[in-house]
Amino acid sequence: MCAHVLVAEDDAMQAEVIRRYLEHEGHSVLVVHDGTSAITRARDHRPDLLVLDVMMPGADGLEVCRVLRAESDVAVLMLTARSTESDLLAGLDLGADDYMTKPYSPRELMARVRTLLRRVRRVQRADERVLRVGAVAVDPVRHVVEVGGDPVECTPVEFQLLEAMAAEPGRAFTRAQLLERVHGTAPYTTERSIDVHVKNLRRKLEPAPRRPVRLLTVYGIGYKLVDAGDGRVP
Repeated sequence: MCAHVLVAEDDAMQAEVIRRYLEHEGHSVLVVHDGTSAITRARDHRPDLLVLDVMMPGADGLEVCRVLRAESDVAVLMLTARSTESDLLAGLDLGADDYMTKPYSPRELMARVRTLLRRVRRVQRADERVLRVGAVAVDPVRHVVEVGGDPVECTPVEFQLLEAMAAEPGRAFTRAQLLERVHGTAPYTTERSIDVHVKNLRRKLEPAPRRPVRLLTVYGIGYKLVDAGDGRVP
């Protein structure tokens, strides 16, 4: 489970120990020694995990966590010499995923790293199941459709039509092919009714339903779902 890890630790000796342990487990590691550099490198390199010391020059770890959590879902493991409950809660409230107090065992640190990275991988695998075509996202597991992050209510037939097209973006489906996808749940659906469902979907998906840029008509064939870029009507 190789990952890219950013270590932000102002103590050069501790940073080196962490780096060696991480590299021994197969991870690529970038080390910085102040909070400002941590923010810059995290934005530039988009690490899978940030090992973040609280007490650092420039910007402390709490400020780094606050800034990055507002713009990123990177996993954050905070390290601190502070051990009071209020200090721990401050880090967690800002979005840290885990918290270790100094002194700590490097082996325990690696165990915490492995746990966090497993969580990251599970989230990534779940996200991969979501079908995305531009601003349109179809989640077959949760049975949710979103456009630009906003939920859209779809009937069961509409959902199945959209799921079929989102699974193969850009493919031109005939009405008969789309009808076959929904036949099991809608036995009375006809090819002409596909047009009605598409019309209703356009009302929910398109910036201007009369001038569709996402759910397009392929004349003489049927329909296709495409990435409309920013979704603006040309």
